[in-house]
Amino acid sequence: MRVGVDEAIAEAQLRLFEGVELLRIPADPQQDIAVDFWIPAVSRATAARQWPRLTGVKVVHGLWAGVEWLRPMIPKDVTLCNGRGVFDTPVAEWVVGVILATQKYLPFYLSLQARGDWAGKRGAEELFMMTEGAERDAEFPALADEVFGKTVLIVGYGSIGKAVEARLAPFGCSILRVARTARDGIEPVSALDGLLPRADIVVLIMPSTPDTRHLFDADRLARMKRGALLVNAGRGSVIDTDALVAALADKRLRAALDVTDPEPLPPEHPLWRAPNVLITPHVASDTPRAMEKAVAFVALQAGRYARGEALENVITGDY
Repeated sequence: MRVGVDEAIAEAQLRLFEGVELLRIPADPQQDIAVDFWIPAVSRATAARQWPRLTGVKVVHGLWAGVEWLRPMIPKDVTLCNGRGVFDTPVAEWVVGVILATQKYLPFYLSLQARGDWAGKRGAEELFMMTEGAERDAEFPALADEVFGKTVLIVGYGSIGKAVEARLAPFGCSILRVARTARDGIEPVSALDGLLPRADIVVLIMPSTPDTRHLFDADRLARMKRGALLVNAGRGSVIDTDALVAALADKRLRAALDVTDPEPLPPEHPLWRAPNVLITPHVASDTPRAMEKAVAFVALQAGRYARGEALENVITGDY
């Protein structure tokens, strides 16, 4: 069986492929290449150049959980798999990390450090006063907040959501869960409007689909508690960016984003300069160990397919 692997993947990471013929796919192929099992490039632009040059492809296997961008490119009769579960640890750690950083007002204190301003710490109380029901204490200003006792709503509760909950459990917060399909302890998306006013922190871990596009529009953002924290580690299109910028400018919400819409976020975009937002450039899953695990999982999948065994993480429907 011929497995097409992007030439950018390090040779050392391919050692786990056994019983298959590996073909390195250049970023810009100049001739047709016959493969049975294709592992697309991380870059969407590169993958789009590679695909028309590939023939005989029966399985396309993305390294990441988010493969919705591949569906329009490949025929329905080609099996599509994703890397669900591989990146649970780094993404969950990013989510918990930004929740802690934001609750402790670390972005604010980093700005003080840059200015060498110790006395400016009392400005942190303004962040606390954003939160619903907050009361000012003249003698003891609130210079940081806690995760303990907060209600966290996880929207898109899958393997990453479970990993986030497991890491938040020691902090003593309450968890609300929402997924596309309701099951024991997990509410459907239709229950979202009733849950949002209860949450202090909302974590989004959702793919980009027609159903999720702008799921968090101006109306849903308005349903969140005043001063609530919105964390997005899924896809930028789940949030209406203009509505979020307006909510941040009005100091009604705080946000921590690893994904944005558009992406990359242009330097002149107002989201960069909005108050009370922490932005990382889609790096939550980009750890050396995570990539090793992703390639190792796809190697196992290629072996299964070569032996005629059932594949895991097969994407069905419209994703």
